[in-house]
Amino acid sequence: MNLALTVVLWAAAFPAIKVGLDGYGVAGLSFARLAVASAVLLLAAPLLGVRLPNRRDLPLIAVCGLAGMSAYQLLLNWGEVHVPAGTASLLVSVAPVFSVLLATAFLGERLTTTRILGSAVALGGSTLIAAGSGLAYSDAAWVVLAAAAVQGVYHFGSKPLLKRYTGLEVACYAMWAGTFFLLPLAPQALPGLENTQATIAVVFLGVFPSAAGFVAWGYAVARHSIAVATGALYLVPAIALGIAYVWLGEVPTWVDAAGGALSIAGVVLLSLRRGAGRTAGAAPGPPAPARSPSGSRRAPAS
Repeated sequence: MNLALTVVLWAAAFPAIKVGLDGYGVAGLSFARLAVASAVLLLAAPLLGVRLPNRRDLPLIAVCGLAGMSAYQLLLNWGEVHVPAGTASLLVSVAPVFSVLLATAFLGERLTTTRILGSAVALGGSTLIAAGSGLAYSDAAWVVLAAAAVQGVYHFGSKPLLKRYTGLEVACYAMWAGTFFLLPLAPQALPGLENTQATIAVVFLGVFPSAAGFVAWGYAVARHSIAVATGALYLVPAIALGIAYVWLGEVPTWVDAAGGALSIAGVVLLSLRRGAGRTAGAAPGPPAPARSPSGSRRAPAS
């Protein structure tokens, strides 16, 4: 149930962004969504057992917040000005490719044939989507692909933190840090309050996909293997396409469908190397048994 809820909430975020952009714009929506999510998580943190991070981890938390929250929101929102919501979800689905490439370059993880093939197929599908339409669409598609890249940086950067904290805690820390970095954009969110429909979309994005989505994900991976949990995330683009069709009337082109199928196939190939064990960052902040800052063993929040 928690796993299905996570998939649906994260899929619904893409069309909701389209609605929020109409009233808030790129900058205002980026800040407002994170601000709402941060407030909700701050209120829920004591109930969820979220601990204060160790000071030595603050620089890495700042990097995760800047990349996975601040930059990701700005790039994704900017891209969705022209890219359909469902197509954006297909492009973002290749984020694991970038985290795998970073792990290979900086952590010495072995570059296997499966990794090379999976990365090539996934990026090839995304390139097909990005290059397959008009100029404005194509440029915006590359921006969304850049959002997938910074999300990959988040997955990569969160790996050391997941050894000491739960995935939910890492998500909270990154969300709060990302909101802090976007504070200069707060004035640009104020005019959007006059647009009721856009404001509802912003509240929805902050409360459900951003806050409740991470909480549900935390419960899901505490009850399922990482392989099962991350495998379910392959359904996000398909559900996002369906929601975008019902909510916004968007119909994907054959180029989007073909490129999306290639991208997801590539990500699936990447996941095969992990089996049912640990993940190298294919999912947004999966909770794992963590050590407290003092070194004692601790179970995931539940």
